Amino acid sequence: LHEWVPGSINDILVPVESYHLDNISQGVIRHQERFDYDRVPAILELCCQAGAIHPEEILQYSKIHDNPQISDEDIRSLPAGELKYVGANALMAWEKLRAGVKKLLLVYRSKVCKRCKEVHIGPSGHKARLCGVFKYESWRGTHYWEKAGVNDLVPEKVVWHRRPQDPVVLLNEGRHHYGHAPAIVSLCSHAGAIVPVKYACKMKPQGLSFPH
Repeated sequence: LHEWVPGSINDILVPVESYHLDNISQGVIRHQERFDYDRVPAILELCCQAGAIHPEEILQYSKIHDNPQISDEDIRSLPAGELKYVGANALMAWEKLRAGVKKLLLVYRSKVCKRCKEVHIGPSGHKARLCGVFKYESWRGTHYWEKAGVNDLVPEKVVWHRRPQDPVVLLNEGRHHYGHAPAIVSLCSHAGAIVPVKYACKMKPQGLSFPH
């Protein structure tokens, strides 16, 4: 059985980090240099290389990313009727983010390790042995780089989506009846946002629930 605790924004939007490069043409980061470079959100590094963020400002942006300024008081002061608009705006931002990352990846090459999902924003990957497979002599902890996609930088944290016809507590026996959705999509849907049709197949909004 699960042991549930309060979730946070990082449970909904999974953070993905990468090394921050001084410039896109710099040499490959070697294993012994792995602590000499800052780790920043991969999306910020991608935007930095695209010129949207100045290299000297990326660390400041990274701190804001790690500590979003949202207080419980701000949430309590939000009228219930506005939650729908907050959800709609959040869902729109999610869709714009993924669409923007998809376009940038067509221009700025990025890599992902096939084994451990380490992301590197740059054309050649790095040689920092972070893969955690040292016991395999042929791998020696090195990464197996391949072209990165949108889901590597902006993961879809897929969760069970509880529909109005489902029980309050989803049952293991009904897992074939329940729908799925990215966590942010499910959250915004519960806030009243209209979900794009492309998610309907997985969310099964009109599907039958498990009889209980």
